[in-house]
Amino acid sequence: MDFRHLIDGQWLDSLDGQRIEVLDPCTARPFATLARGGAKEVDLAVRAARRALEGPWGRMTATERGRILQRLAQLIVARGDELAALEARDTGKPMSVARADAAAVARYFEFYGGAADKVHGQTIPYLNGYDVRVVRIPHGVTAHIIPWNYPAQMMGRTLAPALAMGNAAVVKPSEDACLSALKLGELAMEAGLPPGALNIVTGFGAEAGAALTGHPGINFATFTGSPEVGIQVQQSTARHQVPCVLELGGKSPQIVFDDADLDKAVPIIVKAIAQNAGQTCSAGSRLLVQRGIYERCVQAIAARFAALRVGTPEMDLDCGPLINARQRARVRAFIDESRQQGVPVLAEGALAPGLDGQGFFVAPVLFGPVPREHRLACQEVFGPVLSVLPFEDEDDAVRLANATDYGLVAGVWTENGSRQSRMAARLDSGQVFINCYGAGGGVELPFGGVKRSGYGREKGFVALEEMSTTKTIVQHHA
Repeated sequence: MDFRHLIDGQWLDSLDGQRIEVLDPCTARPFATLARGGAKEVDLAVRAARRALEGPWGRMTATERGRILQRLAQLIVARGDELAALEARDTGKPMSVARADAAAVARYFEFYGGAADKVHGQTIPYLNGYDVRVVRIPHGVTAHIIPWNYPAQMMGRTLAPALAMGNAAVVKPSEDACLSALKLGELAMEAGLPPGALNIVTGFGAEAGAALTGHPGINFATFTGSPEVGIQVQQSTARHQVPCVLELGGKSPQIVFDDADLDKAVPIIVKAIAQNAGQTCSAGSRLLVQRGIYERCVQAIAARFAALRVGTPEMDLDCGPLINARQRARVRAFIDESRQQGVPVLAEGALAPGLDGQGFFVAPVLFGPVPREHRLACQEVFGPVLSVLPFEDEDDAVRLANATDYGLVAGVWTENGSRQSRMAARLDSGQVFINCYGAGGGVELPFGGVKRSGYGREKGFVALEEMSTTKTIVQHHA
C-alpha cells in the first residue's frame, strides 16, 4: 500500500519522490509507504486552501457546509469497518477500540455538521443613531497537527469544527499513523467537500510539521502532542502572530476516598490506564487512595491488573502494542528505573502467547506505594503504567493531585456530595469527573488543559468559537 498527499482534491506524490516506510507495531515490519512531504508540499497545500476560501467553499452557506459534514458522517458509519481496520493496523490497538474510534469520528462530523448553521451573532445597544452587530467569521486557513494515538478521532475532533465554521484546512498527521486520516480525506471528497477545503500532507514533524506551523499563509493552528513540541509550535506560529490551541498531555489523578463505591470505581480506574495501552493524554495514570481503604482498594486494582492481557488487534484483548520502538524504549525505561530504585510492583499483566517477538509490546505494570517526589508520580509515561499513592485527608488529596505540571483531567470517587463539589472546585484540571471517568469521550464536552497541559478548548460548542473570530460592525444612520 502506497499513500499520497491530498492537495487541492488530488492525490499527489512528493515533488522529490521520497517516501516513508510504515511499520506494523505488532511485528515492527513495514507494510506500506507514505509520501514524505516538506516545505514545498505544505506550500502547495496552503495555497490550495486559500483558493478554496476565495472560491466555492468560501461562498458556501453554513447550511450547505453542515450538510456536507453530515454526509461525511453517514459515509463514515457506512465504511466504519474499513476505517477501523486501517486504524487498528496502523496503531496496533484492539479492534473493538478501533471500531469505537470510527463511531466517535462519525459523531464529530454529525455534531458539528448539525451545529454549522446554529452559530449566531449578537446586537449591542449603543449610541442613538448607531446599529452594532457582532458576527463570527472563520480564521481562514487552519493548520492541524494530529498525533498518532487516536489519528481518526483526532482528525474529527479538530477538523469538524474548523470546517463547520468555514475554514479551509491543512492537516499534518503523525508519520507513525496516517492511514485512517487519509481515508477520512477520501471520504470527505466523496461527501462533496470542494477541492482545497481539506488538504493532507504526510511527512515528518521536523519537516512537514515545522513548515506548516511556520507558513506565513496560515491563520490558526491546532496541535496535540508533547509539551516540548508544543513550545516549538507556539514559537513557530508566533512569528506571524498566528493563534493556536494546544493539548499537551497530562498526569491525571484518580482520587478514591474512603466512602467510594469500589465495585463501581475499580473497573473504570483500570480501564482508564489500560485503554490504548496507556497512550492517551487523559489516561488516569495516578491512583490516589485514602489511607483507610488503601489495602482493600489496591488489592482489588491489583487483581484486575494481573488479569490484563496484551495482544494484536485481531485478538481484541485489553491492550495492543505501543506505537514504535522509541515509545517502547521510553516506557521500559520508566519501568526498569522504578524497579531498580525499589518502587514496589503490585501486579503485572501479561503478553498473550504467540506474539511476534519483534513487536512493540509492553505488559501493564502497577506500582505502589510510589514516593511522591518520584518521577513516576509526576511525569507522563504514556504507557500502561499506573502509580498508586496513599493520602490522608481531603487537603492532602488536593495537594497531591495538583502536585504536577499538568492539569488535563481528574477523577473523584466519593459518595459525599459536599466533598464532590469542593474537590471539583479545588482541582487544577480542565475536566473533573465525579464517580465516572471519561464519560465516553463525549463530543459535547469542552476539553483542554491548564498549566503544562496546554490552553484553548476543543469539543463542544466552544470549539466553534476557537475555530472562528469575531467581527464588530458599527453602522451610523445619518
